[in-house]
Amino acid sequence: MSARIPPLDPASTTGPVRETFDATQAKIGMVPNLYRVMGHSPAALGAYLALNQQLAGGVLGAPLREKIALAVSQRNACGYCLSAHTAIARMAGVDPDGIAAARDARAQDPREAAALTLAAKLVDARGWVSDTELAELRKAGLSDADLIEVVAVVAALTFSNYVNHLARTPIDFPLAPNLPSER
Repeated sequence: MSARIPPLDPASTTGPVRETFDATQAKIGMVPNLYRVMGHSPAALGAYLALNQQLAGGVLGAPLREKIALAVSQRNACGYCLSAHTAIARMAGVDPDGIAAARDARAQDPREAAALTLAAKLVDARGWVSDTELAELRKAGLSDADLIEVVAVVAALTFSNYVNHLARTPIDFPLAPNLPSER
């Protein structure tokens, strides 16, 4: 399927978007198509990047954030984010079995399993978590900071998943296995 909102050409952008694209290119060697699509709204791109930058300094750690990204993207059937976060999870040290488990919202570690369970519940139940479920998550080792950060990661991923669905963002990462069908 072709893109419905075309990715911007970094060479023809100006101002803050150009600065963001140049910084991204220098940092990771590319400007992902997701950023190039979000660049149509400098405010949306800036908000997305700022949220992710703040979460990078949070309590969850990169491997767990990537596992949450995979669980959310699987539930939201976002092939772009599944491919991107599979690659990023590998760079964060998550092995192929851990990646596959995360897509199913599973993990061996009880705290990680609780975080993935929460992420899946937030997507599936639109944020509603019962008192009993919350008590179980805390019993498994999630602090209040963990709980709030899981919500923030889910929010960031839901935003990027939905942008990709709307735009039909072309995937510019190695394709993850068993991608869901696009609608």
